[in-house]
Amino acid sequence: MAFNRWTGRFVLVLLTFTACSVDARSADFFVAPDGNDAWSGKIASPNESRTDGPMASLQAAVGAVRRTETGSDRNITVLDGDYFLSEPVALNAQDRGLQIRGQGPKKPVLYGGRPIAGWVRDGRLYWVSLEGVKERKWDFRALVVNGRLALRARFPEQETLIHESRFDVPWMSTTGGGWQRKPTPEELTTLQFRSGDLPSDLEPANAEITVYHMWDESLVGVKNIDYANHRITFSSPSGHPPGAFGVYKYVVWNTKEGMTRPGQWYLDRTAGRVYYWPLPDEDIKTVRMIAPTMETMIRLDGAEDVEIRGLHLAATNTPLKAGGFGAGAFDGAVSVRRSRGCRLIDLEVSRAAGQGICVRDGGAQIVKCHVHDIGACGIKAPSCRIENNYVHHIGRIYPSAIGIWGGGKGCVISHNEIHDTPYSAINCGGEDHRIEHNKIYRAMLELHDGGAIYVFAGKNTVLRGNLAFDIPDTGGYGSSAYYLDERSADCLVEGNLSYGIQRPSHNHMAHGNTIRNNVFIADGDMQLTFHKSDGFLFQENVLLADGKIAFSFAPEAVDFRNNVIHSREGQILHDRLRDYNSERTVALALSGDNEIKDPLLESWKSGQMIYSPKSPVSGKGIKPVDVSGAGRDWE
Repeated sequence: MAFNRWTGRFVLVLLTFTACSVDARSADFFVAPDGNDAWSGKIASPNESRTDGPMASLQAAVGAVRRTETGSDRNITVLDGDYFLSEPVALNAQDRGLQIRGQGPKKPVLYGGRPIAGWVRDGRLYWVSLEGVKERKWDFRALVVNGRLALRARFPEQETLIHESRFDVPWMSTTGGGWQRKPTPEELTTLQFRSGDLPSDLEPANAEITVYHMWDESLVGVKNIDYANHRITFSSPSGHPPGAFGVYKYVVWNTKEGMTRPGQWYLDRTAGRVYYWPLPDEDIKTVRMIAPTMETMIRLDGAEDVEIRGLHLAATNTPLKAGGFGAGAFDGAVSVRRSRGCRLIDLEVSRAAGQGICVRDGGAQIVKCHVHDIGACGIKAPSCRIENNYVHHIGRIYPSAIGIWGGGKGCVISHNEIHDTPYSAINCGGEDHRIEHNKIYRAMLELHDGGAIYVFAGKNTVLRGNLAFDIPDTGGYGSSAYYLDERSADCLVEGNLSYGIQRPSHNHMAHGNTIRNNVFIADGDMQLTFHKSDGFLFQENVLLADGKIAFSFAPEAVDFRNNVIHSREGQILHDRLRDYNSERTVALALSGDNEIKDPLLESWKSGQMIYSPKSPVSGKGIKPVDVSGAGRDWE
């Protein structure tokens, strides 16, 4: 009996010691809205005595993981609920192998800002004082109201104002070094406005101006308004001078004069207040408003093999300065720098003023993310795998924003759905990229000289199996479906479909590329351009337009082989170019195996081409294009 008693005690002590040892090595931690950073974080809900339970913040859980043994699995589970960050979550080399995952019926929401309340009525508007705004310690360009990115005060209410600044210096192309003459500081910081266009009591400290250029914009603050000489002086330089490229549009934001309808807001920096005009169905006592306090919410810098999955990130800010092309000067709600092998999976990023997801260097996998209602680009990630994402309604503050911006080397942009972008849906320069099976529509809604897929200086890049439709031509330098720009060479555009796009293929200063086995359809005129380009092979394509079809290229720049081309208007033209200048327009003379015949295409909007049995396509050995599987595979 004594032996058994002591044996039992020994076994009990051994089991207790073993359990404690395993727990010490374990790196599984929980974060919950009802948690406490003083607790261990080892259990998912508070114990009965509320002496232990989950942690309250992701930062505390990261610190706890770092104190565990590096050889163990390292996991943080973030439970369903709302979390307001006071500072970004910073991950680095200490966090190798860490997995952060959301859990619950909904994605847990991380906010990069704080709630504001305590509204005072002022006529039809309401205001609340915010500490730090008057002192210029807090400033923001986005406001989340009841889950939406609220409309900022805008003057004029619709369309744009026209300024009188001129900058008639020739643009020599990006490859050619940009402007023939460098703009002066004065040209970059002043705008000449028309008499009577601006209200006489406009407050410069509050006003911000979007100056539109051709393919980008500059959002700048106002230092001074000289009404006598009709001149605005910016508080920081614009990216291009007002009036460059022959574009004279601008808009004024964030002034009381721009508060013209319910749902709008503006930040009065002079008074230190934010003003809001509630929607008819909103009760100001219950409205939930979140103002951003940071540009980045989760930052990976020097991290390796980190996975972040199943979180929703919302509400971030940007500084007041010109962001440049694609608002590239700004960071993302999720920021990745100098990191390797990291994975961003099943994230939702919304209502961010800057980029949604931004990878500066190092590479990452971005899979099944939903990025929407974003001020700048949806996903900016060179040298990454960007697959099966849903990106829409981006560029809400910076219209040069791009849905997915790749680049670098070896980028894979595949099976994404992208729509409602003011500029290009996909932009990718560099080499050895694969842009395949993406579904793109309603792109190029505001700016010019871009496309559904735009490639700049691309080398050995493949555009295959993509579907692009319903992209308008807003003027300027135009809009395209598939665009190979300066120095793009050895690229392949194959097996793609476009419809509802006037210019399906635009090529500029590009060399030695192949456009093969595509279907291009237009319900009006169609134009295909090869400006300053050479060495193109145009093979086994099917073109169908209700209006005329016009090709613009220099003699001998394009080799046509085995195509079927049909204009229901009966006009297929060749605009013979010398550089950018038209020498003359003649009927397109095609010989050999090319045919000017109706392809008898019966159906295409599903993405699968269905031809009549009598179609000339079937007899020419042209492979049937099927892009019905383009886009994401989840709802």
